[in-house]
Formats: sequence, structure tokens, C-alpha cells
Amino acid sequence: MALMELNMILKKALLLCASFIFTHTLYANEDRVKLVGDIFYALIPLGSYTSTFYMDDDEGRMEFYKSFAMTAGLTYGLKYTVDAPRPDGSDNHSFPSGHSSITFQSAVFLHKRYGLKYALLSYAGATFVGFSRVYANEHYSRDVIAGTVIGGLSAWFFTDKDENIKISFKTEERKRVVLLKYEW
Repeated sequence: MALMELNMILKKALLLCASFIFTHTLYANEDRVKLVGDIFYALIPLGSYTSTFYMDDDEGRMEFYKSFAMTAGLTYGLKYTVDAPRPDGSDNHSFPSGHSSITFQSAVFLHKRYGLKYALLSYAGATFVGFSRVYANEHYSRDVIAGTVIGGLSAWFFTDKDENIKISFKTEERKRVVLLKYEW
């Protein structure tokens, strides 16, 4: 029963955060939206990478390195090969979106390695990052979609599900416990 309550609380918190971000951006200017997108761009990969230390997952960390390197290599290789001007005209490195490719690589890594419930917030954040890039006039929608596909496929290709790690939550009267179980 306590696990179901915790799950409901997490779902409500996620909905509240998503609602706040959505309504805040309706009244925000381009600079604020871009700033929040840039913050998520830094935090999402950092969180995914840090999770490999928290889970004591050396194999997952190597998979993260590989998928991150593939994503960055493809993204920046295309940026300097394809002559695609940005909507704001600042340069010709619009295609694909590096912000979208990196954040979706990190979200898909979490999803495939540890499960969807650990990736939901990263997916929401990565979606916001893509939105912010178009809203701030830094990219066209096609750039964001291409970055999303590159990052997602790179992570999907290099990441294996860790069947040995089992994570559960336990709540008691005044305690909240996260249980990590590793089987070898």
C-alpha cells in the first residue's frame, strides 16, 4: 500500500512540475525560456551520468560514454557538414540541434538502462529543451526532431538493460527507504 502511495505522490509531483513549466513559459520571454532550456541541457546529462555512480554501474557508465560520444560526434559532424542557417541568422550550424540530441540521449539511456519510471522527468525536460530551442528562434522544428532521433538511437544502440539491479521503495511510519538490490 505504501508503494502505491509513493507512486501517486511522484505522479502528482511530476504533473505539478510540468504544469508549472508550461504555464511559466506562456508568460516568459525568449531569454527566460532559453535560459531554462540551457539549464536542463546541463542537468539532464549530468543526472544520467551521475546515476551510474549512484547505482555503482561501471558497465552502464561505459555505455553512457559510448552513446554520448556517438551522439556528439554525429551531431557536431552534421552541424559542420550541413550548411543550415539558424532562424535568427546567427550562423550556419542549425542542423541538427545539439541540445536536443544530448538531452534525449541522456533520457533514453536512463530509460533503457534503469526503466521508464527513472526517465520520465528526463523525457519531460528534454522535450522542454527542444521546445525552448524553437521558441528562442535558435532552431527549426526539423533540427530538434533530427537531434532527438540521433540522441535517442545512439543511446538505444549502445545501452543494455541492467537486469541485475532491482530498485524498490519502502515507506514506514516516519521513514522513506530506497532499496537497491544487485544480483550476481
